[in-house]
Amino acid sequence: MTHTIFIDGEAGTTGLEIRERLEARADLELILLGDRRRDPAARREALNAADAVILCLPDDAAIEAVGMIDNTTTRVIDASTAFRVADGWTYGFAEMDAGQGAAIGGSTRVSNPGCYPTGFIALMRPLVNAGIVPADRFVTVNAVSGYSGGGKSMISEFEAVPGSSPRMTKAPAFRAYGLSQHHKHVPEMTRHTGLTHDVMFAPAVGSYRQGMLVEVPLHLASLPGSPSIEVLHGALAEHYAGARFVEVADLETTEAMTGIDPEGLNGTNRMRLHVFGDRTGSQARLVALLDNLGKGASGAAVQNLNLMLGLREDTGLT
Repeated sequence: MTHTIFIDGEAGTTGLEIRERLEARADLELILLGDRRRDPAARREALNAADAVILCLPDDAAIEAVGMIDNTTTRVIDASTAFRVADGWTYGFAEMDAGQGAAIGGSTRVSNPGCYPTGFIALMRPLVNAGIVPADRFVTVNAVSGYSGGGKSMISEFEAVPGSSPRMTKAPAFRAYGLSQHHKHVPEMTRHTGLTHDVMFAPAVGSYRQGMLVEVPLHLASLPGSPSIEVLHGALAEHYAGARFVEVADLETTEAMTGIDPEGLNGTNRMRLHVFGDRTGSQARLVALLDNLGKGASGAAVQNLNLMLGLREDTGLT
């Protein structure tokens, strides 16, 4: 059976990545509007004709697109932040809980997670669920992403000026941002970890195209029972046992590392979690490594699409 798919916003960074992942598949047929993609009538027709729609649009445009769907059968995956904490939408992080993949598969409205939240939720939700980190704990998350996460405007800012030296760009090598503490990812990061206080989020962008690290520092002595890093690692390993795309590095591998490359999983839909720290100490650094355009965006969208269409979860992703 061939399923019809419409990517609304296929010209953007995420849309292009998703199209590249889907267009070679024989089990899918893409509805392409070409020059008609800005025609409201053509968009409305495509939104209602497709078996599944993937929205790669700004929030307001995504809300408008959903409002244009006048049937109950079209499945929607939204990659904006518009519906990530909205009632009636299923959060599209399949590994978040044991039943989340089934919930996605049975839903017609799925919100694709943000890239930073994917890493943070992966690290923290199992620990909150297990009571290792209390739900009322104040938690900080530090993260760095490649500049592609900022879309076309940031890509233009960071990539070399045409005709110049490769080092001549319009942007610094590293830049902290979101300094007002009103980042749009905070509501979903807080909600989907089960925390009761807003997360303190400290994002940054580096002068490389894609790949990211998401880090949560923990003072173990401040947690109930002063858990060891073995306890933290065990909770994560148990939660993700058998997961296709999320892995937990063993402690021996992590202890031997002297650094971690944010580009290490680029081009994949995988995410690797690390628990760093001295086994006899009282501090831990939890780190998630993923591709912000893979498991953090387009890869996750394809994974969710597969689940919603009743296909193998890893179709087109291995």
